[in-house]
Amino acid sequence: MKRLFYLVDAIDNVESISDDLHRDGVSNWRFHVVSKDEAGLYSHHVHSASVLDRTDLPRFVERGLIIGGLFALFFILPLALWGDLAWPTSAFVAMGVFAVLAGGWLGGFGGIGSENYRIRRFHKDIEAGKYLVMVDVPKADVERVELLMHRLHPEAALGGEGSSINNPFAAADGRVHIMH
Repeated sequence: MKRLFYLVDAIDNVESISDDLHRDGVSNWRFHVVSKDEAGLYSHHVHSASVLDRTDLPRFVERGLIIGGLFALFFILPLALWGDLAWPTSAFVAMGVFAVLAGGWLGGFGGIGSENYRIRRFHKDIEAGKYLVMVDVPKADVERVELLMHRLHPEAALGGEGSSINNPFAAADGRVHIMH
Protein backbone atom coordinates (compact mmCIF):
# COMPACT_ATOMS: atom_id res chain seq x y z
CA MET A 1 0.00 0.00 0.00
CA LYS A 2 1.07 3.52 -0.75
CA ARG A 3 0.29 6.34 1.65
CA LEU A 4 -0.57 9.68 0.07
CA PHE A 5 -0.13 12.81 2.20
CA TYR A 6 -2.30 15.87 1.56
CA LEU A 7 -2.22 19.18 3.42
CA VAL A 8 -5.54 21.00 3.74
CA ASP A 9 -6.29 24.38 5.32
CA ALA A 10 -9.95 24.04 6.39
CA ILE A 11 -11.95 21.38 8.23
CA ASP A 12 -14.87 21.76 5.80
CA ASN A 13 -12.56 20.77 2.95
CA VAL A 14 -11.33 17.78 4.96
CA GLU A 15 -14.92 16.68 5.52
CA SER A 16 -15.65 16.99 1.80
CA ILE A 17 -12.50 14.99 0.96
CA SER A 18 -13.57 12.34 3.46
CA ASP A 19 -17.03 12.08 1.89
CA ASP A 20 -15.64 11.85 -1.65
CA LEU A 21 -13.03 9.24 -0.74
CA HIS A 22 -15.63 7.17 1.11
CA ARG A 23 -17.87 7.29 -1.97
CA ASP A 24 -14.87 6.09 -3.98
CA GLY A 25 -14.48 3.07 -1.69
CA VAL A 26 -11.78 4.27 0.71
CA SER A 27 -12.73 3.05 4.18
CA ASN A 28 -11.89 4.68 7.51
CA TRP A 29 -9.17 2.06 7.95
CA ARG A 30 -7.35 3.63 5.02
CA PHE A 31 -8.13 7.30 5.75
CA HIS A 32 -6.49 9.20 8.63
CA VAL A 33 -6.29 12.88 9.54
CA VAL A 34 -3.72 14.47 11.83
CA SER A 35 -4.68 17.82 13.30
CA LYS A 36 -4.39 19.93 16.41
CA ASP A 37 -8.18 20.34 16.21
CA GLU A 38 -9.32 16.91 17.45
CA ALA A 39 -12.69 18.32 18.53
CA GLY A 40 -13.27 19.69 15.03
CA LEU A 41 -12.51 16.32 13.47
CA TYR A 42 -14.92 14.65 15.87
CA SER A 43 -17.74 17.16 15.28
CA HIS A 44 -17.33 16.84 11.49
CA HIS A 45 -17.29 13.01 11.73
CA VAL A 46 -13.83 12.77 10.21
CA HIS A 47 -11.62 9.79 11.07
CA SER A 48 -8.74 11.01 13.21
CA ALA A 49 -5.33 9.37 13.06
CA SER A 50 -4.74 6.87 15.85
CA VAL A 51 -1.87 6.84 18.32
CA LEU A 52 -0.19 4.31 16.03
CA ASP A 53 -0.25 6.85 13.16
CA ARG A 54 0.77 9.83 15.29
CA THR A 55 3.63 8.31 17.28
CA ASP A 56 6.59 6.10 16.51
CA LEU A 57 5.26 3.41 18.86
CA PRO A 58 5.02 0.60 16.25
CA ARG A 59 8.47 1.29 14.79
CA PHE A 60 10.17 1.45 18.20
CA VAL A 61 8.39 -1.70 19.40
CA GLU A 62 9.60 -3.47 16.26
CA ARG A 63 13.14 -2.23 16.91
CA GLY A 64 12.92 -3.41 20.52
CA LEU A 65 11.70 -6.84 19.43
CA ILE A 66 14.63 -7.11 17.01
CA ILE A 67 17.13 -6.06 19.68
CA GLY A 68 15.57 -8.49 22.18
CA GLY A 69 15.76 -11.25 19.57
CA LEU A 70 19.41 -10.48 18.91
CA PHE A 71 20.10 -10.54 22.65
CA ALA A 72 18.45 -13.95 22.88
CA LEU A 73 20.34 -15.19 19.83
CA PHE A 74 23.80 -14.03 20.93
CA PHE A 75 23.60 -14.48 24.71
CA ILE A 76 20.87 -16.90 25.73
CA LEU A 77 21.25 -19.41 22.88
CA PRO A 78 25.04 -19.84 23.41
CA LEU A 79 24.40 -20.16 27.15
CA ALA A 80 21.87 -22.92 26.43
CA LEU A 81 24.10 -24.75 23.96
CA TRP A 82 27.51 -24.42 25.53
CA GLY A 83 26.86 -23.22 29.07
CA ASP A 84 27.61 -25.39 32.03
CA LEU A 85 24.08 -25.06 33.42
CA ALA A 86 21.84 -28.05 34.04
CA TRP A 87 18.63 -26.15 33.35
CA PRO A 88 15.75 -27.58 31.34
CA THR A 89 15.35 -26.36 27.76
CA SER A 90 12.11 -24.67 28.70
CA ALA A 91 14.01 -22.28 30.99
CA PHE A 92 16.17 -21.08 28.12
CA VAL A 93 13.15 -20.79 25.84
CA ALA A 94 11.38 -18.75 28.53
CA MET A 95 14.43 -16.47 28.89
CA GLY A 96 14.56 -16.00 25.11
CA VAL A 97 10.87 -15.15 24.90
CA PHE A 98 11.27 -12.78 27.84
CA ALA A 99 14.23 -11.04 26.15
CA VAL A 100 12.24 -10.51 22.95
CA LEU A 101 9.11 -9.25 24.73
CA ALA A 102 11.09 -7.05 27.14
CA GLY A 103 12.89 -5.51 24.18
CA GLY A 104 9.58 -4.67 22.52
CA TRP A 105 8.13 -3.30 25.74
CA LEU A 106 11.16 -1.09 26.40
CA GLY A 107 11.20 0.06 22.78
CA GLY A 108 7.61 1.20 23.18
CA PHE A 109 8.66 3.72 25.80
CA GLY A 110 10.81 5.52 23.25
CA GLY A 111 8.19 5.35 20.54
CA ILE A 112 5.20 6.63 22.48
CA GLY A 113 6.97 9.93 23.09
CA SER A 114 8.20 10.40 19.51
CA GLU A 115 6.31 11.82 16.57
CA ASN A 116 5.83 9.31 13.75
CA TYR A 117 8.77 9.47 11.36
CA ARG A 118 6.44 9.66 8.35
CA ILE A 119 4.58 12.77 9.54
CA ARG A 120 7.54 14.57 11.15
CA ARG A 121 8.15 16.60 7.98
CA PHE A 122 4.63 18.05 8.29
CA HIS A 123 5.02 19.07 11.95
CA LYS A 124 5.22 22.83 11.31
CA ASP A 125 2.17 22.75 9.04
CA ILE A 126 0.12 20.80 11.58
CA GLU A 127 1.19 23.17 14.36
CA ALA A 128 0.17 26.08 12.12
CA GLY A 129 -3.38 24.66 12.03
CA LYS A 130 -3.35 22.69 8.79
CA TYR A 131 -4.84 19.22 8.46
CA LEU A 132 -2.71 16.33 7.26
CA VAL A 133 -4.87 13.87 5.33
CA MET A 134 -3.26 10.45 4.89
CA VAL A 135 -4.82 8.03 2.42
CA ASP A 136 -3.63 4.43 2.12
CA VAL A 137 -4.13 3.23 -1.44
CA PRO A 138 -3.20 0.00 -3.23
CA LYS A 139 -0.32 0.72 -5.63
CA ALA A 140 -2.53 -0.01 -8.63
CA ASP A 141 -5.00 2.73 -7.55
CA VAL A 142 -2.56 5.53 -6.68
CA GLU A 143 -2.90 7.34 -10.00
CA ARG A 144 -6.70 7.13 -9.91
CA VAL A 145 -6.92 8.53 -6.37
CA GLU A 146 -4.41 11.28 -7.15
CA LEU A 147 -6.48 12.24 -10.21
CA LEU A 148 -9.70 12.19 -8.17
CA MET A 149 -8.13 14.42 -5.51
CA HIS A 150 -6.70 16.80 -8.12
CA ARG A 151 -10.04 17.05 -9.94
CA LEU A 152 -12.37 17.34 -6.94
CA HIS A 153 -10.06 18.93 -4.37
CA PRO A 154 -7.44 21.22 -5.89
CA GLU A 155 -7.19 22.92 -2.48
CA ALA A 156 -5.51 19.78 -1.11
CA ALA A 157 -1.78 20.00 -1.73
CA LEU A 158 -0.10 16.64 -2.32
CA GLY A 159 2.71 16.66 0.22
CA GLY A 160 4.27 13.38 -0.78
CA GLU A 161 3.95 9.63 -0.99
CA GLY A 162 5.27 6.91 1.24
CA SER A 163 4.57 3.41 2.39
CA SER A 164 1.83 2.47 4.82
CA ILE A 165 4.13 -0.20 6.27
CA ASN A 166 6.46 0.68 9.14
CA ASN A 167 10.15 0.33 8.55
CA PRO A 168 12.02 -0.30 11.82
CA PHE A 169 15.31 0.52 10.06
CA ALA A 170 14.28 3.96 8.78
CA ALA A 171 16.12 6.96 10.17
CA ALA A 172 14.38 10.00 11.64
CA ASP A 173 14.01 11.45 8.14
CA GLY A 174 12.09 8.34 7.01
CA ARG A 175 14.85 7.00 4.78
CA VAL A 176 16.97 3.89 5.12
CA HIS A 177 20.60 4.97 5.04
CA ILE A 178 23.08 2.34 3.93
CA MET A 179 26.60 2.60 5.26
CA HIS A 180 29.34 2.32 2.65
